[in-house]
Amino acid sequence: MKLKSLPKIERPREKYKGAGHRKRLRDRFLQSGLNGFLDYEIVELLLTLGTPRKDCKQMAKETIERFKGLRGVLDASLEELQHIKGIGPSNAFGIKLFQAISERYAREKIPPKISLNSLRAVVNYLREKLSRENKEHFVILLLGLHNNLLSVKDISIGTLNSSLVHPREVFEPAVKNLAAHIIVAHNHPSGDSMPSKEDVEITKDLVATGRVLGIEVLDHIIITKLQYFSFKEKGLIL
Repeated sequence: MKLKSLPKIERPREKYKGAGHRKRLRDRFLQSGLNGFLDYEIVELLLTLGTPRKDCKQMAKETIERFKGLRGVLDASLEELQHIKGIGPSNAFGIKLFQAISERYAREKIPPKISLNSLRAVVNYLREKLSRENKEHFVILLLGLHNNLLSVKDISIGTLNSSLVHPREVFEPAVKNLAAHIIVAHNHPSGDSMPSKEDVEITKDLVATGRVLGIEVLDHIIITKLQYFSFKEKGLIL
């Protein structure tokens, strides 16, 4: 038998260094989202989208250091990103894709101005945001002088208690964003919109703190898929 007639033996492709780490990162994300991820690990995930067979961990750490955190990285231009050794137009793809998707989402899904000048408008907005959640989410709506929505901040997830919803956590973003008023809200996945004793106590604390700081708590609203409870409407906030 001639040697050249022997069947060609396929050698198994060697896995590149870091392949297992990359898979673990992706598995963590699919299981729990970004909970527990460090900033550089988020950048690392984005870099892997355009880097098929290269370890991105060190590049990700360097971008976080150079651009002073995750936000700086995600705001960086393609030219700025390429100052990091190992990052070129191809493997910056994931970061640029994130930037483009974020801009499109903001343009198409978030209206530039939302006016919450009636209880019905607030309830409709909160129902869209919270009613499908299967855990309790406590949020604050930061409002300007004419009740235009400045921002929405998530304060806690899980059964409410005074340690999770502390006045400091609620009013810190209100002060930073120069809010004139706030509305606090949370959902009841059970479908029962009636407030608990803890809900009432939290509301009293927040209203009292708001008066001291000069930032009025206009309402506390509990949202379900079909119902709502307004502390203001029921005379529990004067």
